[in-house]
Amino acid sequence: MPNTKIPHATAKRLPIYYRYLHFLSDAGKKRVSSTELADAVKVDSATIRRDFSYFGALGKRGYGYDVNSLLSFFRQTLKQDKLTNVALIGVGNLGHALLNYNFHQSNNVRISAAFDINEDITGTIQSGVPIYHMNDMKEQLTVQQIKIVILTVPASVAQKVTNELVEVGIKGILNFTPMRITVPNTVRVQNVDLTNELQTLIYFLDKFGSHDTEA
Repeated sequence: MPNTKIPHATAKRLPIYYRYLHFLSDAGKKRVSSTELADAVKVDSATIRRDFSYFGALGKRGYGYDVNSLLSFFRQTLKQDKLTNVALIGVGNLGHALLNYNFHQSNNVRISAAFDINEDITGTIQSGVPIYHMNDMKEQLTVQQIKIVILTVPASVAQKVTNELVEVGIKGILNFTPMRITVPNTVRVQNVDLTNELQTLIYFLDKFGSHDTEA
């Protein structure tokens, strides 16, 4: 792969491409054009070609893209050829929903441990995932060699918990709390603010109607 910095917007679209290519492969389709991909994933064909161009020559003019070759490439790029265990920190209403979901659409990402302070659920197994007490978090994350966590704790303790996660070498945090947590530059944070996303959707509906889609 060329040593090229991939734009954030492109990186966010790669899993979308991967999922659709997986669907095409399962359906027995051998090749696909950027126009066909555009119709399916609702991203214009010029954007798709530009996204793919960051990774070199993935297709051929007049032929399109070989589905299985492209699927294999993105499987390796997105690390879909190995299982990634993640931990859930905070098992409230949202945490329970994530446990029930547990990435059922992916065979390569799994919540393998969860942590909470509620003694009614600690020491139990919920949706196939063991629930540990927060007092055991640092030890278990180290023993299980987990480097990625989902953070769904109350905002009031988000930074304190984050500091503890940094101490044990966590490298990635999917942050569902409304707090913008502070981490060193060795840790990657992806913020998921459901309220903000909903408010943004309402704004665009009011401003532009229902036909504007994100590129």
